[in-house]
Amino acid sequence: MAQNATYALELRNLRKSFGKTEIIRGAELAVQAGERVAIIGPNGAGKSTLFNLISGRFAPTSGEVLLNGQRIDGKKPFEINRMGLSRSFQITNIFPNLSVFENLRCGVLWSLGYKYSFLRFLSRLDDANDRAHQLMEMIKLDKKRDTLAVNLTYAEQRALEIGITIAGGANVILLDEPTAGMSRSETTRFIHLIKEVTEGRTLLTVEHDMGVVFGLADKIAVVVYGEVIAFDTPDKVRANARVQEAYLGSAVADAQAEGH
Repeated sequence: MAQNATYALELRNLRKSFGKTEIIRGAELAVQAGERVAIIGPNGAGKSTLFNLISGRFAPTSGEVLLNGQRIDGKKPFEINRMGLSRSFQITNIFPNLSVFENLRCGVLWSLGYKYSFLRFLSRLDDANDRAHQLMEMIKLDKKRDTLAVNLTYAEQRALEIGITIAGGANVILLDEPTAGMSRSETTRFIHLIKEVTEGRTLLTVEHDMGVVFGLADKIAVVVYGEVIAFDTPDKVRANARVQEAYLGSAVADAQAEGH
């Protein structure tokens, strides 16, 4: 990859060891601004560790992580967030006893410069309130404005979490298995929602559902034993013999035979 190019997100020879066990082994990845990238791989391949390195939960053993050309490896998660990267988790992470509107308003405060100064009357913060209303409409929860988050359906809670994730205006979004636990119909609707709310943003998602992967991603990064063994368009990854052997296996061959 060109070292002088500026990518939305770039990994350079990234490595992470826990004791004597090396989990990430020289991962390389360069994601263009606005691309939607799915990270796939077998269980234990290092996908979650990779996400944790990018978002600052783990510091790398060596190598670099760059966000919009600036190194973020070793920085704390809140510092990375303020630089323009936001992440959701496998387990829904919302404020259960706040309403939908209140959850979203909390998410926008810092980006608008209020820095959690609750000495102000929140109801008077017109810009924060307007932005929260915009987000509610975007995630299709405007009719649930005053519903406590704990009383939402699981799919609605996941939608709310995505709303909170993008509330701060981050231009790089990480979603960790966003459709896990959903029915097929919920998953289909959620793919459309993710596409809509991440329009114009860079998206990385870890996902096991191959229907979601091929329906959502512009490119797919395949991680096996801590290395990115392929990074290309869905069709090219689907046809990659090394990927089929390492991960996709006969399911891909069957799908190709059926004309999918």
